[in-house]
Amino acid sequence: MKTAIITGTSKGIGMETALAFARAGYKVFAAMRNPDGATALKEIIQKESLPIVIIQMDVDSDESVRQSFNVIYQESGTVDVLVNNAGTERHGSIEELGLADFRAVMETNYFGVLRCIKAVIPQMRTSQSGCIINISSVAGQIANSPLSAYSASKFALESMSEALAQELKPFNIRVMIVQPGIINTEMAHKVKAEKGSSYPQVNRFGSLFEASLKNPVPPSLVAEKILEIANGQSWQLRHPVGPDASPFLGWRASLTDEQWIDFNAVDDEDWFNSVQNTFGLDVRQIS
Repeated sequence: MKTAIITGTSKGIGMETALAFARAGYKVFAAMRNPDGATALKEIIQKESLPIVIIQMDVDSDESVRQSFNVIYQESGTVDVLVNNAGTERHGSIEELGLADFRAVMETNYFGVLRCIKAVIPQMRTSQSGCIINISSVAGQIANSPLSAYSASKFALESMSEALAQELKPFNIRVMIVQPGIINTEMAHKVKAEKGSSYPQVNRFGSLFEASLKNPVPPSLVAEKILEIANGQSWQLRHPVGPDASPFLGWRASLTDEQWIDFNAVDDEDWFNSVQNTFGLDVRQIS
């Protein structure tokens, strides 16, 4: 039986990924910061008798990651797949968002992934096999206000992943980046239209999320893609997921940097018109 470690599994994409891998025959170590909050996952594990072991792991902590991986290796011996899904988000203008928020996002989304990667590489390198899947976002290639802290962490994650893929390919270890669009998760619902900022982007970009979530894309769609990547043989680095992911990325790629800045710097009415003309989303009423 192959073994997978998946971080951030108490809900959303992480929980659905743990379930998908277990149902596909993997032994899954479902890592999360607070196992007491994983009521839904525990109920499904029991109901379906799934081979999932819930393990406490705080990816922000060197010691927690070290101890957790020691337990996993003692029980399993080897790890075939690592899915780095644990993540957090803070949003706001750069002026108004605190430095502590920037640090917290980078600590989890970038350094947390690095901790887990460093814990698994030696064994995978010895085994000459393995798959590391890092969950990024379209925000890993598209910088938007008010998601600057989140985007910065995902840009860093994608840059590191690209370099890591070069290092590990000679050892037959695949490194993949998954880039979800707007998915129906608790994190996405927190990006809402908010009044009171000095910067209009904070309010209207939240409206874009709210409009998109009226036609919700389930996190299980991302989980299915992650499982497909793990079970496949492809060395493709980046994998956009969701109906809006490739259109968003293609749209950004079609614009120069200066055009992108100008698009996001215009007044509300011009921005609303551009979003509606490009994506068919009317976000005025939400704002």
